[in-house]
Amino acid sequence: MAYTSAVLARAKARLEEDNRKKRAEYTAHLENVYRLRPRVREIDRALRQTAAQAVSLCFSRGEDPQQAIARLKKENLSLQEERQWILDELELGDDYLDDSPVCSICKGTGYHDGNMCECLAELCRQEQKHELAALLPTGRERFDSFSLEYYPDRFDPSLGISPRALMQRNLTLCKRYAQGFRPGAKSLLFSGATGLGKTFLSACIARHVADEGWGVVYVTASALFADYEAVRFGRAEDGLLRRYSQCDLLIIDDLGTEMTTQPVISALYDIVNGRLLGQKSTIISTNLQPENLEGRYSAQIASRLTGSYQLISFVGDDIRQKIKR
Repeated sequence: MAYTSAVLARAKARLEEDNRKKRAEYTAHLENVYRLRPRVREIDRALRQTAAQAVSLCFSRGEDPQQAIARLKKENLSLQEERQWILDELELGDDYLDDSPVCSICKGTGYHDGNMCECLAELCRQEQKHELAALLPTGRERFDSFSLEYYPDRFDPSLGISPRALMQRNLTLCKRYAQGFRPGAKSLLFSGATGLGKTFLSACIARHVADEGWGVVYVTASALFADYEAVRFGRAEDGLLRRYSQCDLLIIDDLGTEMTTQPVISALYDIVNGRLLGQKSTIISTNLQPENLEGRYSAQIASRLTGSYQLISFVGDDIRQKIKR
Protein backbone atom coordinates (compact mmCIF):
# COMPACT_ATOMS: atom_id res chain seq x y z
CA MET A 1 0.00 0.00 0.00
CA ALA A 2 1.67 3.21 -1.18
CA TYR A 3 0.46 5.70 1.40
CA THR A 4 1.76 9.24 1.26
CA SER A 5 4.48 10.19 3.72
CA ALA A 6 2.06 12.56 5.50
CA VAL A 7 -0.54 9.81 6.02
CA LEU A 8 2.12 7.35 7.20
CA ALA A 9 3.63 9.90 9.59
CA ARG A 10 0.25 10.62 11.18
CA ALA A 11 -0.52 6.90 11.49
CA LYS A 12 2.86 6.21 13.15
CA ALA A 13 2.29 9.12 15.53
CA ARG A 14 -1.08 7.64 16.52
CA LEU A 15 0.48 4.21 17.07
CA GLU A 16 3.20 5.70 19.28
CA GLU A 17 0.55 7.63 21.20
CA ASP A 18 -1.40 4.38 21.71
CA ASN A 19 1.79 2.75 23.01
CA ARG A 20 2.42 5.68 25.34
CA LYS A 21 -1.11 5.58 26.72
CA LYS A 22 -0.88 1.83 27.26
CA ARG A 23 2.40 2.18 29.16
CA ALA A 24 1.04 5.08 31.19
CA GLU A 25 -2.12 3.15 32.06
CA TYR A 26 -0.10 0.12 33.21
CA THR A 27 2.17 2.30 35.34
CA ALA A 28 -0.81 4.06 36.93
CA HIS A 29 -2.54 0.74 37.67
CA LEU A 30 0.61 -0.73 39.15
CA GLU A 31 1.13 2.27 41.40
CA ASN A 32 -2.48 1.97 42.53
CA VAL A 33 -1.92 -1.67 43.48
CA TYR A 34 1.26 -0.74 45.35
CA ARG A 35 -0.71 1.90 47.25
CA LEU A 36 -3.50 -0.53 48.13
CA ARG A 37 -1.19 -3.44 48.94
CA PRO A 38 2.47 -2.41 49.59
CA ARG A 39 3.35 -6.11 49.82
CA VAL A 40 3.02 -6.37 46.00
CA ARG A 41 5.87 -3.86 45.58
CA GLU A 42 8.04 -6.01 47.85
CA ILE A 43 7.15 -9.12 45.83
CA ASP A 44 7.97 -7.43 42.52
CA ARG A 45 11.32 -6.29 43.91
CA ALA A 46 12.06 -9.81 45.13
CA LEU A 47 11.11 -11.30 41.73
CA ARG A 48 13.54 -8.98 39.98
CA GLN A 49 16.26 -9.99 42.42
CA THR A 50 15.69 -13.74 41.90
CA ALA A 51 15.99 -13.24 38.15
CA ALA A 52 19.34 -11.47 38.61
CA GLN A 53 20.52 -14.22 40.98
CA ALA A 54 19.64 -16.90 38.44
CA VAL A 55 21.87 -15.23 35.86
CA SER A 56 24.79 -14.82 38.29
CA LEU A 57 24.56 -18.47 39.38
CA CYS A 58 25.32 -19.57 35.87
CA PHE A 59 28.85 -18.28 36.51
CA SER A 60 29.12 -19.39 40.15
CA ARG A 61 31.74 -21.95 41.27
CA GLY A 62 30.21 -22.65 44.66
CA GLU A 63 26.69 -24.06 44.86
CA ASP A 64 25.54 -26.46 42.16
CA PRO A 65 23.96 -24.09 39.58
CA GLN A 66 21.14 -26.50 38.74
CA GLN A 67 20.15 -26.94 42.38
CA ALA A 68 20.40 -23.20 43.00
CA ILE A 69 18.28 -22.40 39.96
CA ALA A 70 15.69 -24.98 41.01
CA ARG A 71 15.55 -23.41 44.49
CA LEU A 72 15.20 -19.91 43.04
CA LYS A 73 12.53 -21.13 40.67
CA LYS A 74 10.55 -22.52 43.59
CA GLU A 75 10.88 -19.25 45.47
CA ASN A 76 9.85 -17.37 42.35
CA LEU A 77 6.70 -19.46 41.89
CA SER A 78 5.80 -19.00 45.52
CA LEU A 79 6.11 -15.22 45.20
CA GLN A 80 4.03 -15.22 42.03
CA GLU A 81 1.28 -17.22 43.73
CA GLU A 82 1.23 -14.80 46.67
CA ARG A 83 1.08 -11.88 44.25
CA GLN A 84 -1.85 -13.41 42.38
CA TRP A 85 -3.72 -14.09 45.65
CA ILE A 86 -3.43 -10.42 46.57
CA LEU A 87 -4.64 -9.29 43.12
CA ASP A 88 -7.59 -11.70 43.28
CA GLU A 89 -8.48 -10.30 46.68
CA LEU A 90 -8.51 -6.75 45.26
CA GLU A 91 -10.95 -7.84 42.53
CA LEU A 92 -9.55 -5.38 39.99
CA GLY A 93 -10.06 -7.62 36.97
CA ASP A 94 -7.82 -10.05 35.14
CA ASP A 95 -6.49 -7.43 32.71
CA TYR A 96 -5.94 -4.65 35.24
CA LEU A 97 -2.18 -5.24 35.22
CA ASP A 98 -1.96 -6.26 31.56
CA ASP A 99 1.39 -4.96 30.32
CA SER A 100 1.20 -6.50 26.85
CA PRO A 101 1.86 -4.16 23.86
CA VAL A 102 -1.00 -2.59 21.91
CA CYS A 103 -0.44 -5.21 19.17
CA SER A 104 0.60 -8.75 19.97
CA ILE A 105 1.88 -9.35 16.42
CA CYS A 106 4.35 -6.47 15.98
CA LYS A 107 4.75 -5.63 19.70
CA GLY A 108 3.62 -2.09 18.97
CA THR A 109 6.35 -1.32 16.41
CA GLY A 110 4.03 -1.26 13.39
CA TYR A 111 6.10 -3.76 11.42
CA HIS A 112 6.41 -7.56 11.44
CA ASP A 113 8.84 -9.65 9.39
CA GLY A 114 9.81 -6.58 7.38
CA ASN A 115 6.20 -5.76 6.42
CA MET A 116 3.71 -3.23 7.72
CA CYS A 117 1.57 -4.76 10.46
CA GLU A 118 -2.20 -4.69 10.14
CA CYS A 119 -2.45 -2.41 13.20
CA LEU A 120 -0.44 0.33 11.44
CA ALA A 121 -2.16 -0.36 8.10
CA GLU A 122 -5.55 0.21 9.73
CA LEU A 123 -4.37 3.52 11.19
CA CYS A 124 -3.13 4.51 7.71
CA ARG A 125 -6.53 3.67 6.25
CA GLN A 126 -8.25 5.79 8.88
CA GLU A 127 -5.91 8.74 8.33
CA GLN A 128 -6.34 8.53 4.57
CA LYS A 129 -10.13 8.48 4.88
CA HIS A 130 -9.94 11.53 7.12
CA GLU A 131 -7.76 13.32 4.58
CA LEU A 132 -10.04 12.40 1.68
CA ALA A 133 -13.15 13.47 3.58
CA ALA A 134 -11.70 16.98 3.77
CA LEU A 135 -10.87 17.04 0.05
CA LEU A 136 -13.88 15.39 -1.59
CA PRO A 137 -16.56 17.82 -2.80
CA THR A 138 -19.42 16.84 -0.48
CA GLY A 139 -18.17 13.95 1.65
CA ARG A 140 -21.29 11.95 0.69
CA GLU A 141 -20.09 10.41 -2.56
CA ARG A 142 -21.37 6.82 -2.86
CA PHE A 143 -22.11 4.77 -5.96
CA ASP A 144 -25.57 3.88 -4.66
CA SER A 145 -26.48 7.58 -4.42
CA PHE A 146 -25.61 8.30 -8.08
CA SER A 147 -28.96 8.98 -9.72
CA LEU A 148 -29.55 8.25 -13.42
CA GLU A 149 -32.92 10.03 -13.50
CA TYR A 150 -31.31 13.33 -14.49
CA TYR A 151 -29.99 11.89 -17.77
CA PRO A 152 -32.35 11.86 -20.80
CA ASP A 153 -33.78 8.46 -21.59
CA ARG A 154 -34.52 9.24 -25.24
CA PHE A 155 -32.42 7.71 -28.01
CA ASP A 156 -29.65 9.99 -29.28
CA PRO A 157 -28.66 9.23 -32.91
CA SER A 158 -25.23 10.81 -32.45
CA LEU A 159 -24.49 8.43 -29.58
CA GLY A 160 -26.31 5.40 -30.90
CA ILE A 161 -27.79 5.05 -27.43
CA SER A 162 -29.66 7.18 -24.89
CA PRO A 163 -27.61 9.37 -22.48
CA ARG A 164 -29.12 7.48 -19.55
CA ALA A 165 -28.07 4.10 -20.95
CA LEU A 166 -24.57 5.41 -21.63
CA MET A 167 -24.27 6.77 -18.10
CA GLN A 168 -25.56 3.48 -16.70
CA ARG A 169 -22.69 1.83 -18.56
CA ASN A 170 -20.24 4.38 -17.12
CA LEU A 171 -21.56 3.84 -13.59
CA THR A 172 -21.12 0.06 -13.93
CA LEU A 173 -17.59 0.50 -15.29
CA CYS A 174 -16.61 2.82 -12.42
CA LYS A 175 -18.01 0.42 -9.83
CA ARG A 176 -16.09 -2.49 -11.29
CA TYR A 177 -12.94 -0.40 -11.51
CA ALA A 178 -13.16 0.58 -7.84
CA GLN A 179 -14.14 -2.87 -6.58
CA GLY A 180 -11.37 -4.63 -8.51
CA PHE A 181 -8.71 -1.97 -8.14
CA ARG A 182 -5.11 -3.09 -7.86
CA PRO A 183 -1.97 -0.96 -8.30
CA GLY A 184 -1.19 -0.71 -11.99
CA ALA A 185 -4.85 -0.74 -13.04
CA LYS A 186 -5.53 1.07 -16.32
CA SER A 187 -5.76 4.83 -16.07
CA LEU A 188 -9.04 6.58 -16.90
CA LEU A 189 -9.86 9.86 -18.65
CA PHE A 190 -13.29 11.30 -17.78
CA SER A 191 -14.34 13.75 -20.49
CA GLY A 192 -17.53 15.80 -20.79
CA ALA A 193 -19.21 19.10 -20.13
CA THR A 194 -19.70 20.66 -16.71
CA GLY A 195 -22.21 19.12 -14.30
CA LEU A 196 -22.43 15.59 -15.75
CA GLY A 197 -21.10 13.60 -12.79
CA LYS A 198 -17.37 13.35 -13.54
CA THR A 199 -16.34 14.73 -10.16
CA PHE A 200 -18.95 12.68 -8.32
CA LEU A 201 -17.94 9.32 -9.84
CA SER A 202 -14.22 10.00 -9.47
CA ALA A 203 -14.87 10.81 -5.79
CA CYS A 204 -16.86 7.56 -5.44
CA ILE A 205 -13.88 5.64 -6.81
CA ALA A 206 -11.50 7.48 -4.46
CA ARG A 207 -13.61 6.65 -1.42
CA HIS A 208 -14.05 2.97 -2.28
CA VAL A 209 -10.40 2.38 -3.23
CA ALA A 210 -9.26 4.11 -0.02
CA ASP A 211 -11.68 1.97 2.02
CA GLU A 212 -9.95 -1.10 0.56
CA GLY A 213 -6.64 0.13 1.95
CA TRP A 214 -4.91 1.45 -1.18
CA GLY A 215 -3.07 4.76 -1.21
CA VAL A 216 -5.23 7.42 -2.88
CA VAL A 217 -4.56 11.11 -3.51
CA TYR A 218 -7.45 13.26 -4.73
CA VAL A 219 -6.62 16.78 -5.90
CA THR A 220 -8.02 19.47 -8.18
CA ALA A 221 -5.84 20.45 -11.12
CA SER A 222 -5.47 24.02 -9.81
CA ALA A 223 -4.30 22.80 -6.38
CA LEU A 224 -1.90 20.31 -7.99
CA PHE A 225 -0.22 22.92 -10.17
CA ALA A 226 -0.12 25.37 -7.25
CA ASP A 227 1.98 22.80 -5.36
CA TYR A 228 4.34 22.46 -8.32
CA GLU A 229 4.65 26.25 -8.47
CA ALA A 230 5.34 26.44 -4.73
CA VAL A 231 8.20 23.95 -5.08
CA ARG A 232 9.50 25.66 -8.22
CA PHE A 233 9.80 29.01 -6.44
CA GLY A 234 11.17 27.54 -3.20
CA ARG A 235 8.04 28.13 -1.12
CA ALA A 236 7.75 24.39 -0.37
CA GLU A 237 10.07 21.38 -0.11
CA ASP A 238 10.45 18.91 -2.98
CA GLY A 239 8.89 16.24 -0.74
CA LEU A 240 5.51 17.92 -1.23
CA LEU A 241 5.35 16.44 -4.74
CA ARG A 242 6.22 12.87 -3.78
CA ARG A 243 2.61 12.22 -2.77
CA TYR A 244 1.63 12.61 -6.44
CA SER A 245 4.21 10.14 -7.72
CA GLN A 246 4.09 7.50 -4.97
CA CYS A 247 0.36 6.89 -4.34
CA ASP A 248 -1.40 3.84 -5.78
CA LEU A 249 -4.12 5.98 -7.36
CA LEU A 250 -3.90 9.67 -8.24
CA ILE A 251 -7.17 11.44 -9.12
CA ILE A 252 -6.90 14.86 -10.78
CA ASP A 253 -10.21 16.71 -10.99
CA ASP A 254 -11.14 19.56 -13.32
CA LEU A 255 -8.15 19.52 -15.66
CA GLY A 256 -8.55 22.45 -18.04
CA THR A 257 -9.89 24.93 -15.50
CA GLU A 258 -6.39 26.09 -14.51
CA MET A 259 -4.46 28.89 -16.18
CA THR A 260 -2.36 27.09 -18.77
CA THR A 261 1.26 28.22 -18.76
CA GLN A 262 4.47 26.52 -19.87
CA PRO A 263 5.31 25.47 -16.27
CA VAL A 264 1.82 23.95 -15.98
CA ILE A 265 2.30 22.02 -19.23
CA SER A 266 5.72 20.78 -18.05
CA ALA A 267 4.28 19.71 -14.68
CA LEU A 268 1.38 17.88 -16.34
CA TYR A 269 3.78 16.05 -18.66
CA ASP A 270 5.95 15.03 -15.70
CA ILE A 271 2.92 13.66 -13.84
CA VAL A 272 1.32 11.83 -16.76
CA ASN A 273 4.53 10.44 -18.21
CA GLY A 274 6.12 9.62 -14.84
CA ARG A 275 3.11 7.66 -13.61
CA LEU A 276 2.76 5.80 -16.91
CA LEU A 277 6.44 4.77 -16.78
CA GLY A 278 6.02 3.74 -13.13
CA GLN A 279 2.85 1.79 -14.00
CA LYS A 280 0.87 3.93 -11.56
CA SER A 281 -2.89 4.33 -11.97
CA THR A 282 -4.34 7.79 -12.60
CA ILE A 283 -7.84 9.18 -13.16
CA ILE A 284 -8.18 12.58 -14.80
CA SER A 285 -11.50 14.40 -15.26
CA THR A 286 -11.75 17.28 -17.72
CA ASN A 287 -14.33 19.46 -19.43
CA LEU A 288 -12.16 19.32 -22.55
CA GLN A 289 -12.89 16.98 -25.41
CA PRO A 290 -10.02 14.62 -26.38
CA GLU A 291 -9.49 16.46 -29.67
CA ASN A 292 -8.87 19.73 -27.76
CA LEU A 293 -6.10 18.38 -25.50
CA GLU A 294 -3.26 18.89 -27.98
CA GLY A 295 -4.16 22.52 -28.62
CA ARG A 296 -4.39 23.27 -24.89
CA TYR A 297 -1.31 21.35 -23.75
CA SER A 298 0.97 19.51 -26.18
CA ALA A 299 1.01 16.67 -28.70
CA GLN A 300 3.03 14.53 -26.27
CA ILE A 301 0.51 14.94 -23.44
CA ALA A 302 -2.49 14.43 -25.74
CA SER A 303 -0.91 11.29 -27.17
CA ARG A 304 -0.37 9.76 -23.74
CA LEU A 305 -3.85 10.65 -22.48
CA THR A 306 -5.73 9.41 -25.54
CA GLY A 307 -3.45 6.47 -26.24
CA SER A 308 -2.77 5.06 -22.75
CA TYR A 309 -5.90 6.09 -20.81
CA GLN A 310 -9.34 4.58 -21.20
CA LEU A 311 -11.72 7.31 -22.34
CA ILE A 312 -15.01 7.58 -20.44
CA SER A 313 -17.38 10.06 -22.11
CA PHE A 314 -19.99 11.86 -19.99
CA VAL A 315 -23.11 13.11 -21.78
CA GLY A 316 -26.45 14.70 -20.97
CA ASP A 317 -27.60 18.03 -19.56
CA ASP A 318 -26.05 19.92 -16.65
CA ILE A 319 -27.35 18.09 -13.55
CA ARG A 320 -26.60 20.99 -11.25
CA GLN A 321 -28.95 23.22 -13.22
CA LYS A 322 -31.66 20.57 -13.19
CA ILE A 323 -31.38 20.20 -9.43
CA LYS A 324 -31.64 23.96 -8.97
CA ARG A 325 -34.79 24.05 -11.09
